[in-house]
Amino acid sequence: MSDPNCIFCKIVAGQIPCKKVYEDSELLAFHDIHPWAPVHVLIIPKVHVAMLSEVDETHEKWLGKMLLLAPKLMKELGVTNGFRTVINTGPDGGQEVYHLHMHVFGGPRPWAKG
Repeated sequence: MSDPNCIFCKIVAGQIPCKKVYEDSELLAFHDIHPWAPVHVLIIPKVHVAMLSEVDETHEKWLGKMLLLAPKLMKELGVTNGFRTVINTGPDGGQEVYHLHMHVFGGPRPWAKG
């Protein structure tokens, strides 16, 4: 299922280009166009689910795959000193695109206080 008005669904469909780092039948991972860190990728399910609060048991497999994929991608992209994962959910959670996605940040931490 997809949403014709969703930017991430359009990326999955190939209507909007992205800098892909991983793809299989369930997930797509690509570089964020407005990165917050030297390495910043998004991991999204190919099926449209608006936010984490809407998942159920049928989504368990790809949710687990998202978490397993994060360290693999960071290693492949040269991140060696740790990384951060974030899933924003709903307006109070800072979600801007309403298609579930996980941010994976690596490299020096611009959010850290210096």
